Amino acid sequence: MNKAHVIEHIRFALEAKLSEATNAADSARLDATHEQSAAETQYDSLSIESGYLAQGQSERVNDAHKSIAQFEQSYDLQSANQVTVGSLIKAIDLDDKTHWFYFGPSEGGLKVTVKQQAVLVITQSAPIGRALFNKMIGDECEYQVASQTYSFEILDIL
Repeated sequence: MNKAHVIEHIRFALEAKLSEATNAADSARLDATHEQSAAETQYDSLSIESGYLAQGQSERVNDAHKSIAQFEQSYDLQSANQVTVGSLIKAIDLDDKTHWFYFGPSEGGLKVTVKQQAVLVITQSAPIGRALFNKMIGDECEYQVASQTYSFEILDIL
């Protein structure tokens, strides 16, 4: 797996997320200021609801900008000897299935596909992120979600 390609796919996914949030915010803002959104009676709350929606969508745009800035600081093409923010991790589970993770500063759960291989962005706030953080090649880690226990062995850190 080429770490530079993974980083480019993550950049593209974050930019797409920003674009989607920007379009939604613009649409919500137009709806909130449209003449048909004006209240006709004291019980008409459409304009208030549209305003709240526009504010929420604008917050999504701000969050997307913050994530892009955080990720720009995390991109490091140097290999590390232990898992840190910016690490690309190759791990294997008990069923001998290979998994790829990118340890990011945010956006946990974001998934990108590079050459038909899924790469999941994880963060330290998730159980898997806490289990993998500061581990080294050859280390085994285990974490639990609800009543399910998961185990991985780290094969490589890029």
